[in-house]
Amino acid sequence: MTIIEQIKENLMKGKAKDVKEQVEQAMKQGALASDVLNQGLLAGMSIIGEKFKKNEVYVPEVLIAARAMKAGMEVLKPALAAAKVQPRGVVVIGTVKGDLHDIGKNLVGMMLEGAGFKVVDAGINVEPEKFLELARANNAQLIGVSALLTTTMTNMKAVVEQVKQSDLAGKVKVMIGGAPLTQAFCDEIHADGYSPDAASAADLAKKLVV
Repeated sequence: MTIIEQIKENLMKGKAKDVKEQVEQAMKQGALASDVLNQGLLAGMSIIGEKFKKNEVYVPEVLIAARAMKAGMEVLKPALAAAKVQPRGVVVIGTVKGDLHDIGKNLVGMMLEGAGFKVVDAGINVEPEKFLELARANNAQLIGVSALLTTTMTNMKAVVEQVKQSDLAGKVKVMIGGAPLTQAFCDEIHADGYSPDAASAADLAKKLVV
C-alpha cells in the first residue's frame, strides 16, 4: 500500500495523528501536494460521504474522519498554496436569520471541505445581507442556507431574492437544506438547489459549481 493509500485508509478510520504524520512523510518523500489532497484526503472523505448517505456510517464517524482530514490539511496547506492548487470553488454557508441551530450546517461544511471546496462559515442567525457580503468578499460561487425551524425557513426567500436583485445575480447560486425543507419549497422560493442531507449537499454543490 502506498503512503497516499495509507493516508486515505487512516482518514476513513479517523486516525488524525497517523494522517498528519503520513502527510508529513509523503511531502518529505516528494509527493505532489495535489496527489496527497485528491487521492488521499479527499478520496477518503468522499468514501465516508457515500457511506454516510447509505447509512453505513453515522455522524460520529463523519466527525472523526473530518477531524483527521483537518489534521492532514494543516500540514498540506502551505504546499498547496505554493503549488497554487485551487479549491473546487468557494461556498458561504450559514443558518438563516432567526435560527440558532448549527449541527446540520457544520456537517454540510465538513462534507463540502471533503469535496474540495473552500468553506466560509457565516455562523447562525445570519441576516441575508451578511450572506451577500461574505460571498462578495470571498469571490464565492455558492451560498448554502440552512434552517431547522418551519418558522425560519421563510427567511430563506429573502436570501434568494437579494442575490437575484444584486450584482451577484447570475454569478452566485443559492442552495438550501434543513429538516423541514422540501424540493417543492426550493422551487417555490426559486433557490438553485435543495439537498436532503449533508452528503448530498456536497454532490449538489459539485453540480452547481461548474
